[in-house]
Amino acid sequence: MDAGGSAAEFKRTNRKPAYPIGEALREYLAREGREVDLPVTYAQLRGFTAAMPLLNRDGKDSLWETVAYSQDEMERLSQGLLETYALLRGEGGMKVFSHVYVDRVDFCSFGNSQPFRVRIVNAYNENHDYFYVKVGDASRVCGLELEHLLSPNRMLFLTQGDTLVEEHVTGIPGDIFAEQWLEAGQHHPVRLAKELIKFEERCLVRLLGDMRAYNFVIAVTPDFDATAIRVRDLLAAMEANALSAPEKAKELADGLADYHRDPAFRQHTTMASLIGESLARLDRILRS
Repeated sequence: MDAGGSAAEFKRTNRKPAYPIGEALREYLAREGREVDLPVTYAQLRGFTAAMPLLNRDGKDSLWETVAYSQDEMERLSQGLLETYALLRGEGGMKVFSHVYVDRVDFCSFGNSQPFRVRIVNAYNENHDYFYVKVGDASRVCGLELEHLLSPNRMLFLTQGDTLVEEHVTGIPGDIFAEQWLEAGQHHPVRLAKELIKFEERCLVRLLGDMRAYNFVIAVTPDFDATAIRVRDLLAAMEANALSAPEKAKELADGLADYHRDPAFRQHTTMASLIGESLARLDRILRS
C-alpha cells in the first residue's frame, strides 16, 4: 500500500469521526503546556513512499506497516522526530537524548486514528521506546486529559494544529493478559480484582465506553485522586467543543439515566455535561 493508495483503507470500515480541537480547548491545552510547536506533523508523516507489513514475533500480521521515505526526507524527519521525543519526554532537552536514534516508523490503517508509531532506540544499550503521532481529535485529547486528572496515571501528550503526539503506555494488553497471564498464578487475585474494579469505575465516571480488551494494559497502580479545579476548567473547555454527535449524546444520556436510575442525566445534551453530572453523582455518593 502506498501513501496515495490509502483511500481504500480509509473506506474499509466505518470509523468514529474526528472532531477538531476548538479555540477554548486549545487555550486550555496551551495553559497546561500541552500545545507546543511540534517539529513534525501528522500530515508530514503521511508522505511515505512505500510500506511493508510488520509481523509480530509469531510471524503473524500485526496490523502495522513499516513505512519508508526518500533518503532526504527520512533524514529530515528523523531529526524532527527525535526533537519531538525530547519535547515529550524531556521538555526539549536534546542533550539528554543525544544517544538515541529513530529505528523505524510504523503506520496502522486499522486504528480509528490511523496512527504512526515511532520506535526510538538507545544506542548505548539497545533498549527501545515508542511514541505515537495521530490526528488531533478533540474527544481523544479530552479522554487523555481526564485520564491524567482522574487516574493514578500521568499521561504525556502534546498537540499542535491537527497533530496529536502521545507517549507509549507500557504494560500487558488486556487480551494477552487474559489469554496468557490470568491463570498463571503470578499475581494476587484479590489485588487484581480490586484494580479491575477501580479501573471499571473510573471508566464509568469518565464515560469511556470503548474499553475492549486490547484497548487497555495491565499494570499495578496506586489509588487515584482527583484535581477538582483543573477538572472544572477542562469541562468548561469541553463544553465549548463538539466531542460527539448530538444523537449519540442523547442515546448515552438515556442509557445512563436508566442504568443509574437517575433522571438527572436526561437533561444533558453534551458529552461534557454528562461527564460533569457523572462526577457530581460520584461526589454526592462519597459525601453521603
